[in-house]
Amino acid sequence: MAKRESSLGDKIAIDMTPMIDVVFQLMSFFMCTLKVVAPEGDFDIRMPLGKSASAVVDDQQVPPIRVKLSADPSGALGGITMNGNPVVDFSDLQKKVVSLVGKGRGPDSLADRTEVELDCDYGLKYANVVRAITAVSGTVQDGQIVELIKKIKFTPPKAGK
Repeated sequence: MAKRESSLGDKIAIDMTPMIDVVFQLMSFFMCTLKVVAPEGDFDIRMPLGKSASAVVDDQQVPPIRVKLSADPSGALGGITMNGNPVVDFSDLQKKVVSLVGKGRGPDSLADRTEVELDCDYGLKYANVVRAITAVSGTVQDGQIVELIKKIKFTPPKAGK
């Protein structure tokens, strides 16, 4: 038998071109899909400055008007109070709101700075709540709508009372 020369002595050349192409494609893919995140903590929010306990009350601040709507056992309107004082009906409520904030409109009007807080009984019918909102939010005079208070908030409901 004749001895064959082994080809182990020959070097095998590995072509690196396809591997380099894949690496560049992966790099370009990750560069194109990269999402740059905004710096953390830079929210550009203007927070109000804290007030000390001895701070002077600002003339622009107006205490909220608290309106309590009580319900009778059937869910009908049982009574209305405004800042602890009894009110006859919704038209009387509207007159008292007008006497407090006036009818003037403008950027510095009292109606724009005043807030109404409605405290409604849990069982009160919804129609009475809407009538109260209507009474404090505006009135119609000479065919024109006169806006009163726009800031209205509700106290959390107290179930079972």
